[in-house]
Amino acid sequence: MRGDLVRKLIARCLSTGLAVLAFLVVALTGATGWGLALVVAALAATGAERRIRPAADTTAETTLIAAAVLVAYARRLDGGFDPALAATALVLLGLVLLTGPLRQAGDLEIRSANLPVRSWTPLVATHLGDALLGLLAVVALAAAATLPAVVALLVALLVAAGAGAVALDLARRRLRPPAGGGPVGRALRRHQPEFLLHFSAPPGSEYQVTMWLPYLERIGRPFLVLVREPEFLAPIAAATTAPVVYCPTLRAMDEVLVPSLKVAFYVNHGAKNSHCIRFTQLTHVQLHHGDSDKAPSANPVSGIFDRIFVAGQAAIDRYARAGVSIPAEKFVVVGRPQVESIDVRPEPLPAEAPRTVLYTPTWTGHHADADYCSLPVAERLLLRLLDRGATVILRAHPYTTQNPASARQLGRLTELLAADRARTGRPHLWGTAASRDLSLVECVNRSDALVSDVSGVISDYLYSGKPFAVTDMAGEGDRFRELFPLAGAGYVLRRDMANVDDVLDRLLGDDPLAPERWATRRRYLGDFPAESYADAFLDAARRELESGWNPPTPRVGPPVEPAPLSPTA
Repeated sequence: MRGDLVRKLIARCLSTGLAVLAFLVVALTGATGWGLALVVAALAATGAERRIRPAADTTAETTLIAAAVLVAYARRLDGGFDPALAATALVLLGLVLLTGPLRQAGDLEIRSANLPVRSWTPLVATHLGDALLGLLAVVALAAAATLPAVVALLVALLVAAGAGAVALDLARRRLRPPAGGGPVGRALRRHQPEFLLHFSAPPGSEYQVTMWLPYLERIGRPFLVLVREPEFLAPIAAATTAPVVYCPTLRAMDEVLVPSLKVAFYVNHGAKNSHCIRFTQLTHVQLHHGDSDKAPSANPVSGIFDRIFVAGQAAIDRYARAGVSIPAEKFVVVGRPQVESIDVRPEPLPAEAPRTVLYTPTWTGHHADADYCSLPVAERLLLRLLDRGATVILRAHPYTTQNPASARQLGRLTELLAADRARTGRPHLWGTAASRDLSLVECVNRSDALVSDVSGVISDYLYSGKPFAVTDMAGEGDRFRELFPLAGAGYVLRRDMANVDDVLDRLLGDDPLAPERWATRRRYLGDFPAESYADAFLDAARRELESGWNPPTPRVGPPVEPAPLSPTA
């Protein structure tokens, strides 16, 4: 998060600083050419800031840039008062003042993808700021070429006409909304969705949705994805054929939640979930976006949902262990369908076989109690793996680079892997090759062992039956397995990495915890046949769409020792 703040601060300083500098050079010196060059640089910086900070108010910057362009234009013409240039100035002033309010009004409009709806007004309103920057660039070029001011006026009037059309349409929508609802609402009534996935999260979190989309589609009923932040509309729409709708307001949700809907699914505990839970005619089901022993996985907020789909009995025990009291009838054990494509290895590799190790450091978290990141001590781990001839797949958490320190640490690890690959030819993977070109399942299937921080990756890896190690970054020592029971089926790396050699001997060698791992697998991931593993989720979801059905009541209480599970299960 600190890295994101730094980028925003740099973008702000560049756009504001260059705008001020451009105006001062044009207004106070005779260097008109240099001033126009600075104007172009300021426009580029302001455009970049709008990409980094989509909600940024750049009125001050565009005002200064417009003033610099007009003063430079007047000096280049050098013909006294020019009515066309004066008219251009008035049009630019109006656009500078109106672009922000029109964009804000457009942001309050419903937008959609994968629906037969043509709603151009919100889209154009969103990009009016970009159009204004483009207009200023054209006027700056006209000034540099000493073109007649009427050319700049005509271009400005063209942009102003578009802004005026947007303003009129937005006003009509506010003052005289259609009696039958807007076009998105009408299209959804025709689509007749039976369930929705509600999603609100920080930027870069769309993976929480995309991991569930294939299984929502396999339910076989029409549905929609409802997003609360505009940046998720395009990437999620590209990952599904289902309608994706951006709802910025509660009023917009009233239009989008059509009568055919029966169930709402959720993948996190975002604060805006409460906006959807107010619709009491729906059954509200929490899916989560992973299963782990992290503190957020036993969030008391889960209690507000009608159902909580969990991977296995361990998730139910986790809430009880954390002192979170949730009625037993809310829990439904459905497994973790995303692991169905993971190859299960019931037998260990020969001792002499080369090993590929998947390393998945997590991020530092929003709060100190959720910081399980091992990157500060990972260099020693990686060097030991390379010394043993292991091939490493380094797959970092998507949020890692938001922290500058984590980004530097990750960069050091990639340098080590690159140098070793150049020296030995071992096909180490990192960066986009490990996080975008390959899915997590593909990384799991390519590996022979896992080293991870406390995260949902361990639960998924558990399905494979292959050995794993987990880092104790909180320095809990003997209490670590009590706080994070899944670690009992793996090898625990101390925070100072003092036991790294001993752990790697067992992880890559005789693997004495294999029997314990198979027993833990059933408690964490459910006891479902491998050939139809995802059917547990699909059947449970379909039952929620049937009126009058209630799930069986699972046991909720202190954990018990499960019966051993056959390695062939």
